Amino acid sequence: MKKTKSREVVLSGLFIAMGLIVPTLFHAVGGAGPVFLPMHLPVLIGGFILSPKFATAVGVLTPLISSVLTGMPVLMPMAFIMMVELGIYALTVSLLKERGINNVITLLSAMILGRIAAGIMVGVFVGIIGIKFAPPITYLIGSITTGIPGIIIQLVFIPILLSAVKKVSPDLITEKN
Repeated sequence: MKKTKSREVVLSGLFIAMGLIVPTLFHAVGGAGPVFLPMHLPVLIGGFILSPKFATAVGVLTPLISSVLTGMPVLMPMAFIMMVELGIYALTVSLLKERGINNVITLLSAMILGRIAAGIMVGVFVGIIGIKFAPPITYLIGSITTGIPGIIIQLVFIPILLSAVKKVSPDLITEKN
């Protein structure tokens, strides 16, 4: 099935909504967002289903809308850092998916590039704007070590979910032949 603009708009809205709801549920049971990375799940899954343009929009808009509506993440500087990080996640996944790259390799590549982009944003905030924040390398090490459970969940859960979705609705997940 060809991806239509209206279909992608609707799916983008769904992934953004999931990016608001899933973290809210995690925070309701103990504030484990930085550990389980619940906002990352719908953004990464959206990358596998949406075109690069729409996937990137989901990655950028989800933390911004969540910050404005729920206060999570805090707008300055975390929402801006996450907008870049999740935008890169979604874009990378969408581009690599179109090239038929293995799902786990795609996820790992997106996570690495997204974290590098987040580190650059931290550097911009600390070095150029002067916001008091952890140095970029400290931020990266901390976000990776704290988020190990979430990273594992992403690497295990997302490929399983994608396989299940592909069995039920093969036209939802298209790959380049």
